[in-house]
Amino acid sequence: MPYISNTDEDRVRMLAELGLTSKEELFDDIPADLRPFSFNLPPGLSELEVRRFTQTLADKNATDLICFLGGGFYDHFVPAALETIISRSEFYTAYTPYQPEISQGTLQAMYEYQSAICTLTEMEAANASLYDGGTALYEAMMMAVRITKRRKVVVDEGVSPIYRKMLHCYTSNLDLEFIEVPVARDGRADRQAIKTQLDKNTSCLILQNPNFFGCVDDVTDLAKSAHKSGSLVILSTYPISLGILKTPGEMQVDIATGEGQSLGLGLSFGGPYLGFMTVRSKYIRQMPGRIVGETIDKNGQRGFVLTLQTREQHIRREKATSNICSNEALCALSAIVYLSLIGKEGLKEVAELCSAKADYTLKRLSEIPGVKARFPTPIFNEFTLELPKDAGDIIGQLIEKGIMAGFPLGCYYKNMEKCMLIAVTEKRTKEEIDLLAETLEAVL
Repeated sequence: MPYISNTDEDRVRMLAELGLTSKEELFDDIPADLRPFSFNLPPGLSELEVRRFTQTLADKNATDLICFLGGGFYDHFVPAALETIISRSEFYTAYTPYQPEISQGTLQAMYEYQSAICTLTEMEAANASLYDGGTALYEAMMMAVRITKRRKVVVDEGVSPIYRKMLHCYTSNLDLEFIEVPVARDGRADRQAIKTQLDKNTSCLILQNPNFFGCVDDVTDLAKSAHKSGSLVILSTYPISLGILKTPGEMQVDIATGEGQSLGLGLSFGGPYLGFMTVRSKYIRQMPGRIVGETIDKNGQRGFVLTLQTREQHIRREKATSNICSNEALCALSAIVYLSLIGKEGLKEVAELCSAKADYTLKRLSEIPGVKARFPTPIFNEFTLELPKDAGDIIGQLIEKGIMAGFPLGCYYKNMEKCMLIAVTEKRTKEEIDLLAETLEAVL
């Protein structure tokens, strides 16, 4: 809040209303040994001095880097109309629509969001209240455990290492068996290794497409193998890629999840973001979070309600479908506004631009002596590059030259210290890509 209008007299009246004589009495319930030893703060500064000081701190941040960073979060263009629409007072609220009779606009927006996500993934049902891609994947895994009543989870190591850490963190007190299967030499899921792990104890197989290395894969065959063992298949996907790639529905997966940040949400230093989840309709009663349905009222008019789940399910402790109780409505609204603004053909065009520019970038960088693609596999907008030197050092030098070149994979994968992950979106220009190539060659 940039300006607070309370005067000394206002503060005295507020304290009197509370039956207090000083602001120190507000903290009487805090034991003395838990209070700060001192409030010896420096003298206050004028508004102008504070502005100058904070601006000096802000200027230390590099906000003009050319961004080739990905790994699940991408620098996409956000149309100006989007912010104008979601900033309208009737949308810009954290209100949770528990009372549908007075929330028809909000509920309809969520219903349209669910419909769009179902269309995008070619799945049958969606929800509208998950935090981000990682927690959506965790919720999908727990769905599979409840449905199959099995405790073994098989995870491909091409799934984001950030998401895999979240899976382990959220389930650290549960009796689950995790089997992580390394990717094959081509960077994609190792068919033979995965199939040997699919048995009567396996609740689900977790995959990602495109995977964390940027490799594109058609996992239809793995889905069929998993179904033969009675296991469910969960696929984490990148929504923009679905403008041109085979969808989760086409690949016969049971639950599809993903990070919705690329659908109209800025990078924003890490959030707030949006997790999406779609499922086969037969599993909808096990899906966590809020689900908006369409109905007809007693007058025959179209209306919207929260359906299949009650508010009370969130407080049923271990019997609850999930502890997800958040309202992601504003982020979900951003996604449906984005999809509505660019349309079906626009989404396809964005995906094609990302793919074409990534192909060009990989070609340019591969021309540098000692630099090559790590995996000989089709890509969407992201790829793994192998360098002759430590990737972390190279990335640091490129940042100093105004380019955020990518993500050092040695942070998460052994023997990949010389590899970095590079992402290209529709925002990157040919001039920026050529500059990356020239600067990388000079640094090497």
